[in-house]
Amino acid sequence: MDDRNRPKTVLISGAAGGLGKAFASECAARGWDVVLVDANQDALPRLQVGMRRMFGVDVAIIACDLTNPQERNALWEQVRSRFGTLHGLINVAGLEYEGPFRERTLEELRTIIRLNIEATVENTHQALQLLPTGQHAFIINISSLAALYPMPVKAVYAASKRFLLNFSLALHQELKGNGIHVLALSPAGLPTHRAALQRIQSQGLAGQLTTTNVGTVAWRAIDHTLAGSSTYVPGAINRIIYRLAAIVPADLAASFVQRRFMKALHARRQQGLVENFNLPHNDPRREATLPGSREEITKP
Repeated sequence: MDDRNRPKTVLISGAAGGLGKAFASECAARGWDVVLVDANQDALPRLQVGMRRMFGVDVAIIACDLTNPQERNALWEQVRSRFGTLHGLINVAGLEYEGPFRERTLEELRTIIRLNIEATVENTHQALQLLPTGQHAFIINISSLAALYPMPVKAVYAASKRFLLNFSLALHQELKGNGIHVLALSPAGLPTHRAALQRIQSQGLAGQLTTTNVGTVAWRAIDHTLAGSSTYVPGAINRIIYRLAAIVPADLAASFVQRRFMKALHARRQQGLVENFNLPHNDPRREATLPGSREEITKP
């Protein structure tokens, strides 16, 4: 049997959100068991029951606030004792607080760094102790097109995603000789929850053209990872933007982003939408189900 098709156990952080659910569904559809981790402990049992019913795989759930070092330690103690071996790690958990840097609170800025950087680094290091070599084990980290340019209005978020991109590319080189594939997924807009959809709509045509379907993104990201790719940028237009990053001066890109994002931010503030997007990271309203999404997965 091809190692890529052998039974696997994959841990997915941020599993109760839109992209996390898409990855969980894609893994389960391939016959892999999944360990779903999220701070939203109310959503996890519904997701567990729905996925077991739909895919017939083993679905474990662990509630964990990944911004808390003690909870991260407890998570990995539980993973080691319950599972012993993992075959994949998908670090989906992450967030942004949108708005000018000086308007953000220190706690918001710390939370971005704790979740996007600290938790991803620690999860990756812990998982590597459990991933078998030479058996198509894999790690997927969620970067962003925001990693490619300085991003006014998203300064710390974009910098955190740049870190994840470089971190993943470095690990890809370190681990590929051991049969462990590491991929940086760099999407643009993803309509994963209501606030994200509102943000995309406020950017007009540009937002619509760069938006990609979360299910397709998850499916292709896993395929690219198992094929040995180091990066995956979903969407043809987004791949053009990715290549332009090598030739467009950073200060020119930052000036363009500043004008575009401030215009979109002003439009959302006029509609009273920014406050909904900047909810605390563990507030379940951040991940409210979108109409027409795969809501049936979460129903008992």
